[in-house]
Amino acid sequence: MEVPRRPQPSSFTLPLPKPSSSSSATMKEKDGDETFSSEEDANVFVDKANTSTHVRLSSQDSFSDEGKKKNTEEEEEEKMKKTLEEEAADKERAAQRQLLALEELVQSERNYLRLLQVSTVTIRSNLNKLQPPPAGLDNMFLFIEEVMDVSSRLLILMDQKQPEDPLYLQTLCESFLSLSADIEASYKEYLSNYSNVTVLENSFKQKEMLWDDIAGGERHVSDFQTDINSSLSPFLPVSSPLFRPEAGGRRPEAGGERHVSDFQTDINSSLSPFLPVSSPLFRPEAGGRRPEVNATSLTFFLVMPVQRIARYPLLLQTIQKHTDRQHPAYALLEHTAHTSIALNCRINEYKRFREVADKYKKTETLSMKDKMNRLNTHSIAKKTARLSQQIKHETGIKPKLVDEEFDALEGFFYVLEHGILQLLENVETYLLHLKGFLSCRTEDFDLDLDGEKALICYKEISTALRQWILPTFEKRMRKMILAPLLSLKDLLLGPRNLIRKRLDKLLDYEMIETKTTLSYEEQGVVNTYRTMNTLLLSELPQFNSLALQLIWSLLGSFSCVQKDLASDMETLFLSFAQQLPKSSLSPSAFWEWAEVAVLDEARKLETLCQSVEETLNAPSSQQRLQQLTERHGSEKIFQVSVCVVGGRDLDLSLARGELVGVISWADTRGDKRRWLVDAGEAPPPSPHLTLPDGGAIRRHSYTPESQRLTVLAAYDFTARGNHEVSMRAGEVVRVLEAKDKRGNPEWSLVEAGGGKRGYVPSNYLTMMPIGGSAGSHPPF
Repeated sequence: MEVPRRPQPSSFTLPLPKPSSSSSATMKEKDGDETFSSEEDANVFVDKANTSTHVRLSSQDSFSDEGKKKNTEEEEEEKMKKTLEEEAADKERAAQRQLLALEELVQSERNYLRLLQVSTVTIRSNLNKLQPPPAGLDNMFLFIEEVMDVSSRLLILMDQKQPEDPLYLQTLCESFLSLSADIEASYKEYLSNYSNVTVLENSFKQKEMLWDDIAGGERHVSDFQTDINSSLSPFLPVSSPLFRPEAGGRRPEAGGERHVSDFQTDINSSLSPFLPVSSPLFRPEAGGRRPEVNATSLTFFLVMPVQRIARYPLLLQTIQKHTDRQHPAYALLEHTAHTSIALNCRINEYKRFREVADKYKKTETLSMKDKMNRLNTHSIAKKTARLSQQIKHETGIKPKLVDEEFDALEGFFYVLEHGILQLLENVETYLLHLKGFLSCRTEDFDLDLDGEKALICYKEISTALRQWILPTFEKRMRKMILAPLLSLKDLLLGPRNLIRKRLDKLLDYEMIETKTTLSYEEQGVVNTYRTMNTLLLSELPQFNSLALQLIWSLLGSFSCVQKDLASDMETLFLSFAQQLPKSSLSPSAFWEWAEVAVLDEARKLETLCQSVEETLNAPSSQQRLQQLTERHGSEKIFQVSVCVVGGRDLDLSLARGELVGVISWADTRGDKRRWLVDAGEAPPPSPHLTLPDGGAIRRHSYTPESQRLTVLAAYDFTARGNHEVSMRAGEVVRVLEAKDKRGNPEWSLVEAGGGKRGYVPSNYLTMMPIGGSAGSHPPF
C-alpha cells in the first residue's frame, strides 16, 4: 500500500542521497509497517515526535552508505578483472607476434640460403658452359661461398631448438653473437666487391651477342626442377613437401606421384615472400607465378647479400619490440640487436674505405694529348695551390703537418719496396743466365769419344744436368720464387698510389684546416683526407708485416730449392764417382787438382774464345778473294771442295768452300800431294810488335838452321828502315845469316831480288820445295 504524500514544512524537510543507478533502490522499513519503494519517497515528512523522526533518518543514512560502498567494490573488481583480461590478451598477442617474428627470421634465412645456392650452382654452372666462358666470371661470384657458409652455420645453430621453445630466443641470440665476427668478415668483403660485380655485369650487357648467349631465353620447367633439386636438397628438412624418402635417403620429387604444377606451387610458396612480382625470377603464367631461373635474374640473386645484412637489425628489433621486458633473455636480445646495428656500421665504413682505396689506387696510362685535354682552370688552380704549399714547406715559411706514426710506416714501406724490386731483379738475372746455360746443348753434337771413358762420363753428367736436373730447378724457381715476387710487385702499386694521393690531400687539408666554416666541397676534402689517413694507418702496417713475412718465406724457399739442387747434383756425381779420374784422391788433394784443372780449362776457353772472335771478325769472302788475288794472282787461287782436317803440325784445318792461295805446289819435302797455301789471314806478327799470349798462328814458323839457304817469302813484308828489305809473298830470297847482329833468331839477313840485302822476320820465310822453284809449276 503506497503511503500518501503530505506537504512538509521547510524546517522539517531532509533530503536523502540518491541510491546508485546500478542497484534496484528498494528499501523496506518494518517500523510502523511503512515501505519506501521508489525515488519519489526520498523526502520524508515527519509529523510525530522528534525522537521518532531522528531514528528514521539515521537508519536511512546507514543503508545508503553500505549500498554505495558495496557498489564501488563491485565496480573496482569488474575493472580489475577487465584490465587483467586485456593484459593477458595483449601478452598473448605479443607472444604470437614474437613467434611470428622468430619464424620469419628463421624461414627467411633458410629461403635466402636456398636462393644463393640457386645462383651459385645453377646460373654459374650454365655460364661456365658457354664457349668461351665470359671473362671475369669467377670475380662475379667472389666471396659468395663465404657468405653461404656463415649463413648455413647460423641456420644450423638456430635449428637446434624450435621457435615454440621458451629458450629459443636465448639460443637465437647466442647463435648470432657467436657468429657475428664471421658474419662481418664475410659480408664486408662481399659488399666491398659488389661494385666490381655490378661493373662486370654491365660490361656483359654492353656486349649484345654475349648477353644473348648468357640469357639464353626461357628454360623448361623440367630443367628448372633438376637445378632446384640439386641445389636445395641439403637445406630442406625431411618433412618438407618437396622431399620424400627413397632408397634410404632424401631426394626432391620432381615427377612421378606429384605433378609439375604441385612442384611449382611449393617453390612459389617458399620464394614468393621474398620475390616481388616485378622480379625477373617470376613471370605471369596461367594466373600464377612461375620461377624463371637464368642469367637475366642474376642481378636479383647477387644483390641479396647486400639486402640481407641490412635486414638483420630490422628483424631483431621487431622481435625485441614484441618481447616482454621481464623476459629472461630480453637483455641478451637487446645486446644482439645493438650488435647487428654496429656490425652494419662497421661494414659500411669498411666499404667506404675500400671505395676510396679503389678510386685512388688505380693508375692510368695517359698520352700527352689526354693529359692536356684534362687540364682546366679548376685543376690548374688546385695543382698550383699544392705546389705553392709544398714550396712553403721546403723553404720553412709554413710548418708541415707532421704525423710521426705515418712517416715511420711510409719509410718502412719504401724500404720494403726497394728490397722487393732488387730481389726481383737479381732473381730474373739469375734465371736469365741459367736459361743461357741451358740453351748451349753440347750433348747434341756427335763427338768422337771412343775409348775416352772420362769424357763419356762427363757427357752423361752434362746431359743429366741439362735435361733433367737444371730444367726442374728452373721450373721450381719460376713457380716458387719469381711468380710470388711478381705478384708482390703488383701489390705494391696500390699502397704507393695511396701514399702519393694522401700527400696531395694533405696539402689541400692544410690550406683549409684553420677555417671555422667549410663549404660542401671543402668538407669533402677534409673527409677524403681523414678517410685515406685512417685507411693507411690501419692497413699499411698489416701490408708491411705480410710483405716482410712473404720476403722471408721466399728467401727460405730459395734456400730450399738451392739445397735440393745441390743434393741432386751430389747424387748424380756420386753415381759416376768411381769412373772419373782423381776420384781416389783425398778431399784436399782433389780440390787442389780441381782448382788447377779449372784454371787451365779457363785459359783454354779464353784462347778458344779469342780464336772464335778472330774468325768472326775475319774479312768476308769477297775481301779475302781480293787479298789473295793481290798477293798471288788469280791463277793461284783455289777453293776447298771438301773439309780438310789438319793431322800434322804443319797442316791447316780448312772448311768447305774456303779460298786459299797457293804459295808452293809441294811441301818442304817435295811431296806434290801437299801444297803450301795462304788461307787469307793476316801474316804472323813482326818482331817489332808485341805478341799477346796465346796468339793463334795458323802457319808453322820457319827457324833457319843453316846459312845461305834459298827460301821463299811466305808473306809480304815492307821495309821500315835502311837495315830492312822489302819482299813479296812467293819471292825467292837467299838467307845470308839466320840471326841479327845481336844473335836474335827472330830476324834473318837475306838477299832479295835485285841484290838488295836487309833484315826480314824469320817467321815470314818458308822452305823451298826440293827440286823445284816457285814458278816451275803450271798455272791454275
